[in-house]
Amino acid sequence: MSEEFTRDVPVRFRDLDPLNHVNHAVYASYLESVRIDYIEEVLDQRLRELSFVIANLELSYRRPIEYGDEPVVALWVTELGETSCTMAYEIRVDGEVAATAETVMVHTDGETGSPAPIDDDVRERIREYEGLEAPT
Repeated sequence: MSEEFTRDVPVRFRDLDPLNHVNHAVYASYLESVRIDYIEEVLDQRLRELSFVIANLELSYRRPIEYGDEPVVALWVTELGETSCTMAYEIRVDGEVAATAETVMVHTDGETGSPAPIDDDVRERIREYEGLEAPT
């Protein structure tokens, strides 16, 4: 596994469903929050400066998250393509995995919306942080 980027995410009362579990759709918001922190801190980019769109999101739920839990989201890059980046996630509570996820993010041209190569400096920052080898 690559280097993990982790952040705590607070469970807010508004995140809960009638059974006092975090609603399934909120998990994607938790992922998004940590992904934004990764982009800003690891890639040293403002979100507005990068044109990434999510092409695919997969989420698997293992156990409910409840009010009072203190989830931690771990994120790492599993694949770095020419125009795309695959990120894996674990949402953990007290060290136990509550959910796993994967997103495929496609870098796009801001004007046309078409896939575009990821900038070399962004690519290098990902490789350095994740310990990924440059292709030969």
